[in-house]
Amino acid sequence: MEPGDPQRLGAWADPEGVSFSLFSSGAERIELQLFDAQGAEIRRVDLPEREGEVWHGRLPGATPGMRYGYRAFGPWAPERGLRFNPAKLLLDPYARRLDGEAIWNDAVHGHVYGGPEADLRRDDRDSAAFVPKGVILAPEEERPAQGERPKLRPFAESVIYEAHLKGLTQLDPGVTPRFRGNFEALGDPRLIERLLRLGVTAVELLPVHSFLDDRFLVEKGLRNYWGYNTLGFFAPMERYLGPGGVPAAKAAIRALQTAGIEVILDVVYNHSAESDELGPTLSFRGLDNAAYYRLNPENPRYYLNDAGTGNTLNLAHPFGARLALDSLRHWAEVWGVDGFRFDLATTLARLPGSGYAPDAPFLTALRQDPILSRLRLIAEPWDIGWGGYQVGGFPAPFAEWNDQFRDETRRFWRGEVGAARLAPRLLGSADVYARGRRPPQASVNFVTAHDGFTLADLTRYAAKRNHANGEENRDGNSGEINLLIGPDGPTQDPELAARRKARARALMATLLLSQGVPMILAGDEILRSQQGNNNTYPQDNALGWIDWEAEDQDASMADFIARLTALRRETPALRQSRFLHGEPRAKDGAPNVSWLRPDGAEPSPEDWNAPDFRAFGLILRAETGPEIAILINGTTEAAAFAPLAGDWRREISTADPAPPDPWLLPPESLTLLRLPESPAP
Repeated sequence: MEPGDPQRLGAWADPEGVSFSLFSSGAERIELQLFDAQGAEIRRVDLPEREGEVWHGRLPGATPGMRYGYRAFGPWAPERGLRFNPAKLLLDPYARRLDGEAIWNDAVHGHVYGGPEADLRRDDRDSAAFVPKGVILAPEEERPAQGERPKLRPFAESVIYEAHLKGLTQLDPGVTPRFRGNFEALGDPRLIERLLRLGVTAVELLPVHSFLDDRFLVEKGLRNYWGYNTLGFFAPMERYLGPGGVPAAKAAIRALQTAGIEVILDVVYNHSAESDELGPTLSFRGLDNAAYYRLNPENPRYYLNDAGTGNTLNLAHPFGARLALDSLRHWAEVWGVDGFRFDLATTLARLPGSGYAPDAPFLTALRQDPILSRLRLIAEPWDIGWGGYQVGGFPAPFAEWNDQFRDETRRFWRGEVGAARLAPRLLGSADVYARGRRPPQASVNFVTAHDGFTLADLTRYAAKRNHANGEENRDGNSGEINLLIGPDGPTQDPELAARRKARARALMATLLLSQGVPMILAGDEILRSQQGNNNTYPQDNALGWIDWEAEDQDASMADFIARLTALRRETPALRQSRFLHGEPRAKDGAPNVSWLRPDGAEPSPEDWNAPDFRAFGLILRAETGPEIAILINGTTEAAAFAPLAGDWRREISTADPAPPDPWLLPPESLTLLRLPESPAP
């Protein structure tokens, strides 16, 4: 081998060979192993050069299409956090395509599998036959999709649609059969038309990075469906690639963007698929366990576990942060995506010996990056570690999933809290985000997401029904706030079904009429059910997929959502970029928000402090566009509102049917009225 390129990590082909470059600070020797497409070994050779902590070499004659992996030689000393084992073939962390998936054989573990103190005893069986290999790509495979990526719209105009790549289209009769469940379905004109009709401006995809099916799931005949178990941060999950491979996948993403729909990826840089000290040795653990992972400083044999998955990646280490940043740039530049939602983002900003830090190295690097800082950056602002709940604590330009919006909205429509708890959520949660000088768009509002009940199941089930997951119903959120109406389970009673649907409409209207950025869960537009399962992470089957032709689907919800998103799109007052505190408008001095009781008077402090103050309204005014009145009746009795002066027109009612009088709200309903703009003088 010749010297390679230490500045460019990974395997990079040129017309006459391939350069290999790999980080490992603790290894004493790195061996490259090459395979053909059938998995037969071609040759083994040491990386000959080392610059600092980067090993590198260039192999003349190596060609695209070859498979490869590494073997790292060094001390086996688990009690010191060192787990080098050259018997284990290791995946390149920078591999941009993977061949094969892990086969659960005991040989994939660096230690003897099973028994007391098992992780202290090294296993010397060769793992090459049971682990995925990296694939050397041709230069043309590294090119971005053709066509210019459209400019991002103002975030205040966004409506996000959270979806699973496979589950979205696997049962979609309108998608070409060979494309169902894979990337290429995203470019199907019929899917795009449906999203546009719904008013979606961005699709947020659950993880598409290469991930591992957990051993305990495979042994139960299940597999990891959601994908929050990443193994390859640069490679797409092979089972999601369609017949056209990576180029067609990139083209499908570009087709969405050309239609005006952004693509956001849910990414998992808080942990890897290797789990704790009893997990497999597939990549990071064997290459440099003490650098890639945060270890217990008092006993480095064990891992810190702020993500609750067995290990925590060390993004405070320069090469840990570089891995994540290089991965993000790869997906932004080569795949052309528009942004990222960071799973358990608090974990990404933890410093050794302390908790969450908004100026942690990874967040600082991300915020100053000339490419990444301009994309959509959305944090899931919590983890299970000490001080892990950080809603409102991330710096700009991050937006955040706002679980306070979810919980307070559910509690209000369930009848547990009064207007004072819902009012701040309607206006973008200034109590959470204004202190950081962030706009209302820092709040990504949602009432449902992938991890929890669907919109339909919220009104159908009192408690989770996760027995199909094989964990005796112990998994998932046992305390999820439900909005059950009537007896538990589905119903054939038309009156009960109508009440449940009205409550679902009230939730969706609250979401889409609030300041901030709304996020809709895919399938909620047809009121799909998961039979009460609020944790379908191992259900890669009809339970986890969206059945677009299910007998109990309700297409009218899609029409209702489309009306709401159209109003949001047409009405500046519903998507303002500053928090509203009643300041006067420049054009006429009218306050940008007014609150009212049903009798038309302004609520008093006593009203706001009363837990039964649940019938109220607000008027929203922007400098342009019509005024909007949102009337809310969260009580169990009808509420008559005093008509406002002017030619107000009812645009939305969550009651079905809506009463003839637009100022009369049935129990547990919401009405939106619009006052057309006065003609210019």
